[in-house]
Amino acid sequence: MPEPTEAVMPLPLAGVRVLELGSFIAGPQTTRMLGDFGADVIKVETPTGGDELRHWGQMIDTSDGPVAVWWLSAARNKRLVTLDLRAPAGQALALRLVAQCDIVVENFRPGRLEEWHLSYEEMRAVNPRVVLVRISGFGQTGPYHERAGYGNVSESMGGLRYVTGFPDRPPVRVGTSLGDALAAQQAALGALLALRAAEQTGQGQVVDVAITEAVFAVTEAMLSEYVHAGVVRERTGNTLMRAAPSNVYRTADEKWIAIGGNGDNVFRRFSRALGRPELADDPRFINNQARIANVGLLDNLITAWVVARPLAEVQAILDAAGVPAGPVYSVADIAADPQFQARGMIASVPDPRMPEGYVVMPGIIPTLTATPGAITRTGGALGADDDAVYGELLGLDAAELAALRAAGIIAPVQHGG
Repeated sequence: MPEPTEAVMPLPLAGVRVLELGSFIAGPQTTRMLGDFGADVIKVETPTGGDELRHWGQMIDTSDGPVAVWWLSAARNKRLVTLDLRAPAGQALALRLVAQCDIVVENFRPGRLEEWHLSYEEMRAVNPRVVLVRISGFGQTGPYHERAGYGNVSESMGGLRYVTGFPDRPPVRVGTSLGDALAAQQAALGALLALRAAEQTGQGQVVDVAITEAVFAVTEAMLSEYVHAGVVRERTGNTLMRAAPSNVYRTADEKWIAIGGNGDNVFRRFSRALGRPELADDPRFINNQARIANVGLLDNLITAWVVARPLAEVQAILDAAGVPAGPVYSVADIAADPQFQARGMIASVPDPRMPEGYVVMPGIIPTLTATPGAITRTGGALGADDDAVYGELLGLDAAELAALRAAGIIAPVQHGG
């Protein structure tokens, strides 16, 4: 297996401390990205059970007992502490942590922090420079802001699912938690922008990220098409109705390949690769608008050519012709692919709890040439860093930690998984 990624210079976020108060997906994914580039991420979990992501998806047996594989990646590069945010003593301790942090990330339902006496005003009172990143379904304002909202709702109301699928079938979801991932990217960007502003002004601010808006932001020109041309974009399956040809096609060995032969110069090369150079000058296909108008006929011609050849042959012909094309991969295909391996996207991280002694997980993006990120640890046990964080960072002694455990403010013991 490849070695763990190692930075050759200090990581770009070294010295930045992040407090994660979130759970599930969007909040933890935000902090994971910051942690990949050197931020000291302190993740707070409930003392009883921890983040539910510990128990989501495929479970595997480790020396600490069953662990969700997803957790090992989602909580990588984080120090893990427990804290009961519903208890006044827990809230007071949380504010002491806020005073030591540059960024706080939360993805609770709007109003929850205020109920726990952890509003931004209370955070700012102990740390004027702190940046509070808030992720929710609909944002902190507006008529829907108090609604509960998960990624599936936001993907639907943000317009993405309406255009995903085939026209004669119901809307479908993308196969991953895309809405949460998009929100996490916006949240990480917002955190860094606000941190930069705090460095210049000495004042923090709130970064308000709505998952619905993060989804809506990737819907291209759909809004402008509707307002200015009266067009409501509909589901078109795998056909791209703004450029042609662009589709997936079944090969002779019953695999699928995506081909993007659009663009006039590309289509001319594609036509030669098909053995039909005359197609590039055919009035039905001579430019993009003509190809869109005749996309059904064009796709039939391509389908007939592709289905007569195995995937490897189709790929070789199109690569030689300079036509964008690639197979539709499963995760098994990705794991074996030399491109993903060469780019460090199949990362192997040591973990003595695992039977193999390591965990394989997606690598780090983006790639920085001088200060690349690093994965230094996998998601660990509940409360694994209680003593280190509360003792070293806040100066609590053994007696104070024991009292917190006895009161249920932090986990009484360090649990496996």
